[in-house]
Amino acid sequence: MTRLLEGRNAVVTGASRGIGYAVARELARNGAHVIAVARTEGALIELDDQIKSDGGTATLVPLDLRDYDGIDRLGAAIFERWKKLDILVGNAGLLGTLSPLGHISPKDWDDVMAVNVTANWRLIRSLDPLLRQSDAGRSLFVTSGVAVDFKAYWGGYAVSKAALEALVRTYAEEIASTPCRTNLFSPGPVRTGMRAKAMPGEDPATLATPADVAECFPALLAPSCTQNGAVFDFRTRSFVFR
Repeated sequence: MTRLLEGRNAVVTGASRGIGYAVARELARNGAHVIAVARTEGALIELDDQIKSDGGTATLVPLDLRDYDGIDRLGAAIFERWKKLDILVGNAGLLGTLSPLGHISPKDWDDVMAVNVTANWRLIRSLDPLLRQSDAGRSLFVTSGVAVDFKAYWGGYAVSKAALEALVRTYAEEIASTPCRTNLFSPGPVRTGMRAKAMPGEDPATLATPADVAECFPALLAPSCTQNGAVFDFRTRSFVFR
């Protein structure tokens, strides 16, 4: 097996379940040391056991991404141990309340923006200097089709993903003259707990699995991937600009 990420270290947020869990396993199988970030320590331990059984290695970081000082401490700890970071996967996200915009509570709105937008900005703020120390720093942030294909009642989530896309595309322009590259990943409908919450009547057997989606990530995070500021559409297996 060709291990595309041999010797590289990778932060994966939302790593305890769904797409993040599958991506963490897939990166580890491809040789990366995974720095797995999630709120639930027990689920992280289960992930660590699975990665070890796959022959990989991981460092577990129980962290709520709304703890912004904790994100800064994460950056400091990575610098202390490795002096650099090769890969960042910004996967963690909140769906929030699906309701008319005027019915969303201020707390729900703030929580969605905090995790889906501000936490990713804080990750960039803390980890960009470390990515620049890599020979080929790569970052990939999980977005959604609702960022451009707007639907009634999806306002909080859609606004947060549109803001995430603006954040990442701006970051792409700022690192264009460096060895670093950043992109977005749009998975489409995937068999996750978030999808089940949003679409409770849907047959999950008709959806791609997180493991299906995760298979794309190693190639998108390898030094050989030089695309910058684009969205990778899982359904078409191609980069798009929007």
